Amino acid sequence: MNTAASPRWLVGGAPRPGAPTVYCFAHGGGSATEYLRWARDLPDADLRAVQLPGRGSRFVEPGFGSLDALVAAFLAEVPLSGTPYVFFGHSLGALIAYEITRALRAAGRPLPARLIVSGYPAPHRRHPRVSDPLHGLADDELIERVASIHGGIPREVLDSAELRALVVGPLRDDYRVLETYSWRPQEPLAVPLTVLGGRDDTITFGELDAWREHTTMDVTVRQFPGGHFYLRDQPAPVLKVISEALEGVGQPDN
Repeated sequence: MNTAASPRWLVGGAPRPGAPTVYCFAHGGGSATEYLRWARDLPDADLRAVQLPGRGSRFVEPGFGSLDALVAAFLAEVPLSGTPYVFFGHSLGALIAYEITRALRAAGRPLPARLIVSGYPAPHRRHPRVSDPLHGLADDELIERVASIHGGIPREVLDSAELRALVVGPLRDDYRVLETYSWRPQEPLAVPLTVLGGRDDTITFGELDAWREHTTMDVTVRQFPGGHFYLRDQPAPVLKVISEALEGVGQPDN
């Protein structure tokens, strides 16, 4: 990953040669820093958290107008690991990881050894164009609506005009990407799937289980106590499942 472009996109700890690379895609409005602590708790993974424009070290960069543009930029600028790799995505990050995997297949490039999706319904289940999109709301209303739907925005952010100003840009960019997305039918992927969710989330078990329609390979569906951000509340059981999913990710053939 020694290119001039990839450091803008990828944040991680010290490399772990030989370990499978896990690329983590954050939720809407989220940052790569959400997953950096996982590097310590996944010792058998070379974790790389994906940083989208408009946040962290990329704060001054404009966001993407569509998921197609985001996927194209990622594939053009990020040379994926030469070792076996896995994609993990939570919420919007799950959709991004899924669409990047489909784009890799279309380009004839190696696919992830496993796709781990969290807190997101199967893509064919919930994606008409949104007639009254949240990304068109005024700043304060956008933040309040997102907080009421999914939670996940810390109280100190909600109570601080300065912090709200920092988060509203990435949040608007990501909701634009989500709300202008239309799922396009394709053949299922030849990639195993691990599907995770919170038992108290608005996303039902049926919507998680419907991910089975998107692969020809094995599928594991697990729910955990908690709502949409269940993985923040009790990360240890989630990391255990991810670690178990990595056990089947071997070294590339020589």
